[in-house]
Amino acid sequence: MSWKAIRAIFVTAPLIVLATAVMGTASLLASLKDRTGRVPHRVARAWARMLLAISGVKTEIQGVEKLNAEAGYVFASNHLSLMDTPLVIAHIPAQFRFLAKRSLFKVPFIGGHLKRAGHISVDREDPRAALRVLSAAAELIRTQGVSVLVFPEGSRSEDGRLQEFKEGAAYIAIKAGAPVVPLGISGTLEILPTGSVIVRSGVARLRIGDPIPTAGLKLSDRAALMQRIREEVGRLLEG
Repeated sequence: MSWKAIRAIFVTAPLIVLATAVMGTASLLASLKDRTGRVPHRVARAWARMLLAISGVKTEIQGVEKLNAEAGYVFASNHLSLMDTPLVIAHIPAQFRFLAKRSLFKVPFIGGHLKRAGHISVDREDPRAALRVLSAAAELIRTQGVSVLVFPEGSRSEDGRLQEFKEGAAYIAIKAGAPVVPLGISGTLEILPTGSVIVRSGVARLRIGDPIPTAGLKLSDRAALMQRIREEVGRLLEG
């Protein structure tokens, strides 16, 4: 076993668990007084930066200047690794909530935190319920100015190639009248591959694209919008 593997197992992993437990508890306590999720999100941002530092992950971020921290967006990103989550939380300068699969909300401790922090559970097996959730996400953007982050592929890409996009992000954006911001993530699959629990040091890259306006679009335009979003994400990954 290499020194890097020994360090990852006996130093990095315990520190990640400790940081997650401490910051997760802080977030839960904060949510008792703040039901908007804004304070828990700030705690999550501190946790994410801590986790990246502990893991020896360097980051390269491009395009932050394109965002208005006070605006409500739908962020649409490719999905490679569990390390994508701390990367976007640490470096997107906006209050946002994840659209996440329902099974995550059933995980002890994590599920409770997700719910109290205002993240959005979607049941993929129930189309009608999923539609109600997407409408609620759009309402969140309209009424609270909070952004929503979606991984339109629906699951992590095991080989790093961009998969087909589901239309949920486009539906939310059109319903809310909010711009869609494409995100391109690379490097995280090598840092934390699918099925691995060993975090490797490396460089994680986040490229933020130009916001795509949705004013004047109808729900019948969502397939075309989703295709454009996918093309923009692909271009960010190629760059």
